Amino acid sequence: MAVPLAERMRPHTLEELVGQKHLTGDGSILRTAIENGKIPSMILWGPPGVGKTTIANIIANTLELPFYQLSAISSGVKDVREVIETAKKQTSAILFIDEIHRFNKSQQDALLGAVEKGVITLIGATTENPSFEVNSALLSRSQVFVLKALEKNDLLELLHRVMKEDALISQKKINIKEDEALINLSGGDARKLLNLFELVINSFAADKAITITNKIVMQVAQKKIALYDKSGEQHYDIISAFIKSMRGSDPNAAVYYLARMIEGGEDVKFIARRMVIFASEDIGNANPNALLLANAAFDAVNKIGHPEARIILSQCAVYLATSVKSNASYEAINMALAFVQKTGDLPVPLHIRNAPTKLMKDMGYHKGYKYAHSFENNFVNLEFLPESIAGTKFYEPGNNAREDEARKHLRKLWKEKYGY
Repeated sequence: MAVPLAERMRPHTLEELVGQKHLTGDGSILRTAIENGKIPSMILWGPPGVGKTTIANIIANTLELPFYQLSAISSGVKDVREVIETAKKQTSAILFIDEIHRFNKSQQDALLGAVEKGVITLIGATTENPSFEVNSALLSRSQVFVLKALEKNDLLELLHRVMKEDALISQKKINIKEDEALINLSGGDARKLLNLFELVINSFAADKAITITNKIVMQVAQKKIALYDKSGEQHYDIISAFIKSMRGSDPNAAVYYLARMIEGGEDVKFIARRMVIFASEDIGNANPNALLLANAAFDAVNKIGHPEARIILSQCAVYLATSVKSNASYEAINMALAFVQKTGDLPVPLHIRNAPTKLMKDMGYHKGYKYAHSFENNFVNLEFLPESIAGTKFYEPGNNAREDEARKHLRKLWKEKYGY
């Protein structure tokens, strides 16, 4: 299998690295630390494809230290401890953790002792603000370096270097007539740029000269690139498909779209939050246990982290998809909010106002109030809504076994009270 272009072009020295001159240029803090052979544990914070993993590799190669790499998506506390035990047998070692923000608190805490004692030098990479996603104890023991998205000049430099230095591509006759589509679609991400460039090159016959235009790039991108962009259109398309699959009682489609999100690196807490909302919005009182399970799943995902969180999410998604559905509570609050926005602050009926003072009692506050628990079926023939909207119905029980009992009960009471 051919090695992808992005991997073939991965820099091995700081001189080969494109961009990030504020960190790697002459006299910069990171370069100076590397040249002195004394690097701190660090968090590299920046968008995808800007050199976080590459910088970690360069540090390890330059200092000739043992290098261990873990991904927070697929690794757990056991993997961390195994690396630490191995590192204890060596003078010093570097542990690189990609997407460290995906480690939960217990996983991050497992690193503390080894970092404090110098058993490992930690290099964590994250696309999220470490102030929120890395616990304070670990953050205080690390230097945070901020990486920037690559600019147009950086990306063009990278393309020209590829055409000159890559053994496979340098043999081809390539003319980049238009570069806007390549640059814009890459979004400052070197890996995305090189993947797209390689796809475009491979779309031409091997023996033909290649002229790259914006039209060609867009055609190739639309046909062959299927990226899951957590902040882009597909993020919303996939979560929408996930929700609609559960709403449509299709556990197979729900699990499929769940897998798409997990594989694409979606934040598992985001997925769990959406399932908590779904349990109330789309299932509601037709099955109140759904909200309990979804909330428990959210807590468990936060405690467990990757990769086992996928099991919890799958169990919950299947349960929600196969549950009876009702959006009656959701519709009720929406209708009530619309009334409030339309009618404003209507006066609360006097008989259900609180009367903590004599003056309020004299004004009629609380007068005529009846305690519902003292009456049959806990029903009193009182009006609780403001006078101008008396009799308005916001809640209509859903068409399911559990709410059907509520429907029968309420209709009997409402007929007696309002005549409908």
